[in-house]
Amino acid sequence: MLRYERDKRVLAMGYAALAGAVDAIGFLKSGGLFVSFMTGNSTRLAVGLAETAPVGAAAAALIALFVTGVILSVVISESVIARYRKVTATLVVATVLIAAAAADSFGSDRLAIACLCIAMGAANAIFRRDGEVSIGVTYMTGTLVKLGHRLADALRGSHEASWLPYLLLWLSLVAGGITGALGFVLAANASLWGTAIASMSLVIATWWVTREREPPGIS
Repeated sequence: MLRYERDKRVLAMGYAALAGAVDAIGFLKSGGLFVSFMTGNSTRLAVGLAETAPVGAAAAALIALFVTGVILSVVISESVIARYRKVTATLVVATVLIAAAAADSFGSDRLAIACLCIAMGAANAIFRRDGEVSIGVTYMTGTLVKLGHRLADALRGSHEASWLPYLLLWLSLVAGGITGALGFVLAANASLWGTAIASMSLVIATWWVTREREPPGIS
């Protein structure tokens, strides 16, 4: 994350906030499963299998949908020239979130949750470097580990505030989660349209930030 310019870091925080909101809404709609946190779903899968509970199958389905979203976004974004890859991946996310909101409006909760999971998988193709995820915007374990490392450096005498971007990224996801949960409690189904609108705003912001040609190997 530290290798990116400030404007792209801010973009990443925006996507983390969106992911937090979507995951909170998905968690509440699904009754305790995640649409972006696959470590949690993997644990639910394991416990479900051990207890022969139906939640195991539901968790497995969400994991498969998440991976499908990653594949879909990578394949589509890699089919365009480098300067348009981020905005293309963002368009995939926005399109699927709009589909989720539409499905929810027509009363199809399962389809809406499936679309949310695909969208969150797709979001992980936005920040890539040399074919690998460079900033994870839907999961924060790695970010918190890096935060801990940077804070340890600070305690050992480093004067650089290199820990701050990681803290802000995590706080963005938490703030988004609070917003999404409140939106769901107060506005129920309309909250998904809020995430769809937010994603379209991020499409515009991504286009603006990446309108200049990006260096080779960065997408």
